[in-house]
Amino acid sequence: MLQIQDSESSQLNYDHQDTNALNYVAQHPVLDLPFRSYFLLAVACSMVALGIWAAYFNGYFTFAENGISPLAWHIHEMIFGFGATVAVGFILTAAQTWTGQPSIKGLQVLAFIGLWLIVRAALLINLPSTIILAIVLQGFWWLGSIIVFTRLVLKSSNRRNYLFIPLLSALMLLNIALLLLDFNGYHELTRHIARTSVLMFCLLMGILGGRVIPFFTVSGAKLDPIKTPSWLTPLLTITSILGVLAFFSSAFIELPFSPAILMIASGLLHLIRQSYWRSFATRNIALLWSLHFANFSLGLGLILLGLSYFQAQSIEYFGLSIAFSDALHLITIAAMGLMIFAMMCRVSLGHTGRALIPSKLVSWVFFLIIFSAFTRAILPTITSQPLLAWNISALAWLIAGLFFLKVYLPILTAKKIEKSFNR
Repeated sequence: MLQIQDSESSQLNYDHQDTNALNYVAQHPVLDLPFRSYFLLAVACSMVALGIWAAYFNGYFTFAENGISPLAWHIHEMIFGFGATVAVGFILTAAQTWTGQPSIKGLQVLAFIGLWLIVRAALLINLPSTIILAIVLQGFWWLGSIIVFTRLVLKSSNRRNYLFIPLLSALMLLNIALLLLDFNGYHELTRHIARTSVLMFCLLMGILGGRVIPFFTVSGAKLDPIKTPSWLTPLLTITSILGVLAFFSSAFIELPFSPAILMIASGLLHLIRQSYWRSFATRNIALLWSLHFANFSLGLGLILLGLSYFQAQSIEYFGLSIAFSDALHLITIAAMGLMIFAMMCRVSLGHTGRALIPSKLVSWVFFLIIFSAFTRAILPTITSQPLLAWNISALAWLIAGLFFLKVYLPILTAKKIEKSFNR
């Protein structure tokens, strides 16, 4: 009888220790809201993925042949492993501010991290069984994120942000479609889905950028309120949505017009809207000029993307021939990449209670991302050595990622600074 009691007591002690360990982990600062871990993991993912991709196209790495193609893996990890991870981390964090409702933290964030890590490993192993596992778990990651966000906005009747529910759902469907199609051998259609995903990110950046960039500019540069014509943003949003739909549909039906028209129109509207944002006033404020440059690159990239439809999918201006894929990389790196890094740098300071005064190293992060973008998009067109351009571009991104982690790893893993109002 005594032995049974001792056994039960020991089990209770073990259970208590396990509970204490879980509580300790749950209270770690890195699990305080999704942005902390998601930002760090996304940057690390982009660096590992780009390093492996560079090793692959230089002949130092081979992928398993019975999973997804190397190109699909590269596209997926940069668009979804990096871009979507940051976007979801930001939205789930910002939703707490938008709605006044508590977002996920602690063990809930840890569960999402677990799913995310298993997906990364499964895709890299690249066997049929691991690809199926990755598709299923990636779907769970998306569904969980959308459910959390939907609960927050519906509970608070935050109608202004209902739009993100279909946007995130569309990205989820594109993500799953990309993996399924490539896994089943539809490689051309996979590329089309990937390009559609980039345009979806352009739409998302246009909506978020249109909200936060003017607000950040006014508060950061101490300017009078920025006013844009009331018709401009709705027209831009509608044009962008139609552009995404037209481009996606063009692979399946013959359209009476080219998607290029809508791409060019969206790009011009982006630039017109930015002309009201007093970009020049931000030239000495790294956390602001980087956002303005990213938005400018978004507008320019969409215009070049549209123009690339003419003259056999390439355009020639000032002696340069810019292909569709090069214009697309201008968007993915200079617009998407730079805006993501700029937002991470600002949000990481603001949401941890720190002053919005970044390290001087942060400016180098932004310069390196811009250098990476133009090296990848422009240098292949003016040299006969595209491999050299790709390597330089990849190296610049890797150094930018290292600089970001050097500055923000201590910040994102430390406790939030509580602002004191004591005199």
